[in-house]
Amino acid sequence: MKLTTYTDFGLRTLMYLATLPEGKLTSVAHVSEVYKISRNHLVKVVNQLAREGYIRAIRGKNGGICLARSPGDINVGQVIRSLETNIKGIDCGSPACYLVRICRLKDALKQAMDAFLQVMDSYTLADLIGNRDELMVIFSELEPEKKP
Repeated sequence: MKLTTYTDFGLRTLMYLATLPEGKLTSVAHVSEVYKISRNHLVKVVNQLAREGYIRAIRGKNGGICLARSPGDINVGQVIRSLETNIKGIDCGSPACYLVRICRLKDALKQAMDAFLQVMDSYTLADLIGNRDELMVIFSELEPEKKP
């Protein structure tokens, strides 16, 4: 299973937010700088995570983003399901496949995807940041330079 960049950005954003002190806000711009990823792309991901209830987005001068739930309450499998657009494993319609009516590959891939998601359902965001101290070291190294 290869996750889309969109889902990858979503999971990495959640991991970063989970390492911040509870209630501390950051910005999409800051997270995009830390990971050196497109701010515009990350805005879309964060908006969806906010709609799904994983992130709290506060608008305005003193606004920002933070987790809306505790890391232990965020199930990784559910996050993947909410961010991935094709969890079937294959797109039989692009381009149109002539084997669709009799194909067994799609059933095998669905079974594999179900197994993958079942494993991911056994993890929470808290599990992914169980090495918080090590993550904090890396995040501190990735912090953008402060402008004078």
